[in-house]
Amino acid sequence: MSAFRTISSTVGKHLKMTVFGGSHEPSIGVRLEGLPDGFSAADIDMEKLQAFLARRAPGSTPYGTARKEADAPVLTSEDPLTFEIYNKDQHSGDYKGLMNTPRPGHADYTAGLRYHGEINMAGGGPFSGRMTAPLCIAGGIALQILAKKGIAIHAQLVEAGGVQSANVPPEDDPMYQRILAAKADGDSVGGRVRCVVSGMPGGIGGAMYDGLESLISPIVFGIPGVKGVSFGDGFAVCGMTGSENNDPFCMEGDSADVKTTTNHAGGILGGISNGMDIIMDVAFKPTPSIAKEQQTVNLAAGKETTITVGGRHDPCIAVRAVPVVEAAMALGLLDAMLDPSL
Repeated sequence: MSAFRTISSTVGKHLKMTVFGGSHEPSIGVRLEGLPDGFSAADIDMEKLQAFLARRAPGSTPYGTARKEADAPVLTSEDPLTFEIYNKDQHSGDYKGLMNTPRPGHADYTAGLRYHGEINMAGGGPFSGRMTAPLCIAGGIALQILAKKGIAIHAQLVEAGGVQSANVPPEDDPMYQRILAAKADGDSVGGRVRCVVSGMPGGIGGAMYDGLESLISPIVFGIPGVKGVSFGDGFAVCGMTGSENNDPFCMEGDSADVKTTTNHAGGILGGISNGMDIIMDVAFKPTPSIAKEQQTVNLAAGKETTITVGGRHDPCIAVRAVPVVEAAMALGLLDAMLDPSL
């Protein structure tokens, strides 16, 4: 039996998701409570769910870590709905010697302040990007439920290392070449993922902490490496006037649907969907694990030192985060749509 404490984290107002485990623990998992009435494990298309998880899984592209995990979800409980993934390709030895030398940019030091060595921090422990696999199980289920309501969610990497995507195959895209250049240099780059929701009906959400942004953002910020979330034009509104930022209303089609001629708001007004596409941008920091020598401290000796981080790491975590962002968006939207007052 492990002497380490297992960490779990819960988010959601009407639909509650709990993620548990750690990167180098025997398993990681997720529990969902508050799913739509009548929904059960039998309603999940496991083939589609596995295909969705494969988009996030490591070891499949030169732009990500070489760690290989099948990410096969195992149903361990139907009430509440619980899935686990058993970790198999663990190299915990890559992290020996780091207990007293916290890695720059990682949660090693702050986790020590908070948990006092009670949790297994190999591979980042519960702070690792590995924890997005169970999040994608929950989000993949939410995506299937939303798809039956005509709601589609699509995300893509639009910027990495300050280079915007040219929307061409990766081998020809300067954005991906920037990622490979950083990898070759033993370094990493940050990235921006854009997520677009189509088919979202108007009138979902609420004021203040019942607003769509308020329900979606905590799930997104739970994704390791996320440093910023914005909706619509985001921070660009700081340099706009009201006449530029306001979206004029118009009547569209034979049914005279109310639409807007522009979408600076990103499909949300006052925390409530207005029927336009929901647009969200997510900023990811550069992967903190890099091959370059870095300065740190030796906590046991009480002096400064240097380290070189080993292991297998993504040169840009935003690449594999694309489906994770879709999962987080799906969970936030489904949470809002399950509000019993609607």
